[in-house]
Amino acid sequence: MRPLVIRSAIVAALGGLIFGFDTAVISGTTVALAQEFNLSPGGLGFTVATALIGTILGALTAGIPADRYGRKKMLFVIGALFVVGAVGSALATDQITFIIFRFLGGIGVGMASVCAPIYTAEISPAAHRGRLVGLVQFNIVLGILLAYLSNFLIRAALPADVAWRWMFGVMAIPAIVFLLLLFTVPETPRWLIAAGQDQRGSEIARRLTSSEAEFDLEISELRASLAAAENAPTVPFFTAQHRRVILLAVAIAAFNQLSGINAILYYAPAVLIQAGASTDAAFLMAVAVGLMNLIATMAALAVIDRFGRRRLMLVGSIGYLVSLGFLAGVMFYYEPVFTPTSSVLVLVGLLVFIAAHAFGQGAVIWVFISEIFPNRIRGRGQSLGSLTHWVFAAITSWAFPPVIALLGGGWAFSLFFICMIGQLIWVLKVMPETKGVPLEEMEEQLGAAHWRTSA
Repeated sequence: MRPLVIRSAIVAALGGLIFGFDTAVISGTTVALAQEFNLSPGGLGFTVATALIGTILGALTAGIPADRYGRKKMLFVIGALFVVGAVGSALATDQITFIIFRFLGGIGVGMASVCAPIYTAEISPAAHRGRLVGLVQFNIVLGILLAYLSNFLIRAALPADVAWRWMFGVMAIPAIVFLLLLFTVPETPRWLIAAGQDQRGSEIARRLTSSEAEFDLEISELRASLAAAENAPTVPFFTAQHRRVILLAVAIAAFNQLSGINAILYYAPAVLIQAGASTDAAFLMAVAVGLMNLIATMAALAVIDRFGRRRLMLVGSIGYLVSLGFLAGVMFYYEPVFTPTSSVLVLVGLLVFIAAHAFGQGAVIWVFISEIFPNRIRGRGQSLGSLTHWVFAAITSWAFPPVIALLGGGWAFSLFFICMIGQLIWVLKVMPETKGVPLEEMEEQLGAAHWRTSA
């Protein structure tokens, strides 16, 4: 690969890292936020979910300006939103101000979830596209781990009443680095040529490819892709022909969050404290959860093309049931008197849970959604999957604190357990295997082949 390709992919992946950091950093602040702003369990849930509501808006709106103004310009906007969200959240003196800045940061996260993979895919030569786009997902998980680690170090170094502000504020550092590095990378050739800037697009494509043959291949593929996309907006989306693939995308995205993954990522230290851990121990335990997430993600990405999507989902579903059942049992057994032993047992359950998620849903969801939709509606299909994912993330994150306060941790984990019984049945009875199936053949198998519209 040319150095420019590597540098551009790393810069875009840094956007993914900040995305992951922003997602998990609030986990270390929930107790302090409840005290600082005198929040009820429902108020805390809403405050945490505010960023996710912003994420929904960002994911829904990123595509149009990215197509109109360019991928690189949108990455600048995303970086600015990250900086403003981080600094504003750190300096907020009341709940409303805090919510506004978390909402702005959430918009940046939603936009990054759309634009960072698009930029990476369009800047990468075909031979290296898969692993470079995968770098974004890897960095999201790495960002989650770094957020847990940063929270632990700040919590150990500063008093609790100011530590939560630094936990948010420190995110401005990688965001500023991201903005500065953007000046060193180009706009994507695909956007430039689509915008009528053929000469500049071709010049950049030549800088990104390592031979004349590779350049010719990239340009021909790019023009074919643009020609295919030209008529895509006129193809109806919600039709009987597309019903099955739409339901598959909605189901996998909904089940992803009904496992409780985002609720657990956001409230891991609080759950561990409730389970009997000291505050310092809980923050260190959260780092272990983030590390397990990273290790299991790397393992899944290494085998997903060998084992297949459905087998990973099956392993993950069984892991969900084992871990959530164990967590519910521990909570029921020890409530209301928790001990250090119970906190260690909960940590074990969380580690198994996060490993099951990263190896199954975490690795499969976006690959699966990208494969099941025909090319002519793939963009809208990805948007629908992303929207479903973030809506359910907001619902579960908002509901988690009041559910625990009202029913206790045992019932909260039991609800997730019941939902994962549904996922296991769906994987066994409904989910198709997409590994190694050509996209055109996939259309035939799922009843979405284009010829059926005129049959």
